[in-house]
Amino acid sequence: MTFPGESNTIPFPSGRADGDTLGGRIWRARDALGLSLEELASRIGLPEETVSGWERDHAEPDTKALFMLAGVLSVSPSWLIAGIGEAPAEPASDELLHPLLRQLQEVHQLHDQTGKAIAALEAEIAKLIRKDQG
Repeated sequence: MTFPGESNTIPFPSGRADGDTLGGRIWRARDALGLSLEELASRIGLPEETVSGWERDHAEPDTKALFMLAGVLSVSPSWLIAGIGEAPAEPASDELLHPLLRQLQEVHQLHDQTGKAIAALEAEIAKLIRKDQG
């Protein structure tokens, strides 16, 4: 029996599919976690070439491998298969930077901190000099 305003259909997850391929979604989820292809393959116990083939859409994982992938990548199987559901978060912008650029950012920050420390030290010395002369 259906009451007014109710439906007798099974709810389907809302939202649109993201339009990417299975391989693209595997790559995006792996990238969001910062895993190398080798690390992902190792975690699911398969050769790197197999996982690479999936990412390039040259092959598809079987059901068991698909569920293992979803678990390791922290995404739902439905998102991997059809792009339905929540996609993994994009990596933070500093994770995308080349290691040398990150190092350069750190040096710039240290440089700024050093400049501030020098200015504070100069101010203290100036106070001491005025005090001694006064």
